[in-house]
Amino acid sequence: MSKNVIVIGGGLAGLVAANFAVKAGAKVTLFEKSRSIGGRAATTEKHGIQFNLGPHALYRSGQAYRILHELGVEVSGGIPKVGGTVGVRNGRKHLLPSGALTLLTTGLFNLSAKLEAAQVLGSLLKIDAEKFNHLSVREWLDKEIRTEDLRLFLQAFFRLGTYANDPERQSAGLALAQFQMALNESVFYVDGGWQVLVDGLRAKAELAGVKIVAEARVEKVERSQSGKVIGVRLADGSRQASDAVIIAASPNEADQLIEGEPTLLNEWAKKAIPVKAACLDIALERLPEPQTTFALGIDRPLYLSVHSAAAKLAPEGQAMIHVAMYLGSEAPADAKAVERELEALLDLVLPGWRWLNFRWH
Repeated sequence: MSKNVIVIGGGLAGLVAANFAVKAGAKVTLFEKSRSIGGRAATTEKHGIQFNLGPHALYRSGQAYRILHELGVEVSGGIPKVGGTVGVRNGRKHLLPSGALTLLTTGLFNLSAKLEAAQVLGSLLKIDAEKFNHLSVREWLDKEIRTEDLRLFLQAFFRLGTYANDPERQSAGLALAQFQMALNESVFYVDGGWQVLVDGLRAKAELAGVKIVAEARVEKVERSQSGKVIGVRLADGSRQASDAVIIAASPNEADQLIEGEPTLLNEWAKKAIPVKAACLDIALERLPEPQTTFALGIDRPLYLSVHSAAAKLAPEGQAMIHVAMYLGSEAPADAKAVERELEALLDLVLPGWRWLNFRWH
């Protein structure tokens, strides 16, 4: 007899869980509290331009890419070009190194740092990243990298690869593993935005028999006196029995859903550290600097990428740009100041963008 499985959460994680559960022979119902499915992977269209919720990219050698292929969800898109990239330091643009020649000519490094970079960067692809799981990013940089210029450069790429700006606590092993994935096979921007992934996973799930219920908030995961999961209680007061429940939500949200005595999840929720970023999504009638499609902050945790230069996210000639600041675990005290810094990055990298910004009617 097949088991009844309930999935809570209709983002990518919930949709993937539902697909694998139904493939394993379970009878699956997915509940999503919002009206639409997709969560942070949702894409909004305005005047033919596709807006993701901040910058999204698939690592071509990452687990998500493999899972989509395994589930038969086909996606198209493009790999960001190496050319047209700049590093920003002390409010100035510099060539971002992408090889031996650009490493020699960039103004980001002094000579000592260039010599060290030439020795270190190639070797980072070959090291066993897991050996450094016990070190923080800061500890690893201080121990392994001699020059401050190269420390700043590597830290910028660690932020880029992990969406996190917390070198005192972040695992060096994880940061190095992401760095290796990015250099080995780069990333992939998805044509049509990440809604394409949501729609593909939903279609596969429903075709396999998953029942997806939107605008249905689960209030509690109910357990028997012995602690066994017996089902869920919804906000409308109704109950649905199940043999197992999969919660595709943050540790905090998941912990609050569990009825009865605290579980191990409660300890995980207490220890979990959120990853936060401030994002500004911009659509332009055209690019003022067509040759510049990517910028990375070296001494500030900033990011800019013209995603439409690699993927189909805007009509021909128009541009979809993501600008972001990688934050620590705390939200900034002055959100307007962050917004001004993001706009200042646009001013520096793509001067004239304000005159080409769409005015929505």
